[in-house]
Amino acid sequence: MKIIISFTFLLLLSCVTSTQIQIQTTKSVFNLGKQITFSREKGNCLACHEIENGEFPGNIGPALKNLPTRFKNKQQLREQIWDATQSNPETSMPPFGKHKIISEDEIDQVVDYLWGLK
Repeated sequence: MKIIISFTFLLLLSCVTSTQIQIQTTKSVFNLGKQITFSREKGNCLACHEIENGEFPGNIGPALKNLPTRFKNKQQLREQIWDATQSNPETSMPPFGKHKIISEDEIDQVVDYLWGLK
């Protein structure tokens, strides 16, 4: 009986720990995405867009909020960040991925951050 209770306890503890790690990882990715988005040396999205909690936003591009209502999925948003000229050759948005302004991983982090904004 003690073995079953101990095993059950360890199994439950591992599930809780795994969930906590996933939450911490999600928060870390979210925070990294925010840092890149707000960074003048990297994304510098605030130069053109209004973003929640951003100081001195630009107004050239649309506000970056509720993006799931504007894009079908994260991949479509990622493609927009990668190279916005694919959908609009006249855009003033730089092709962040195509011109290697930010890395593949950084684009993914920015997408995860922006996708979560309300």
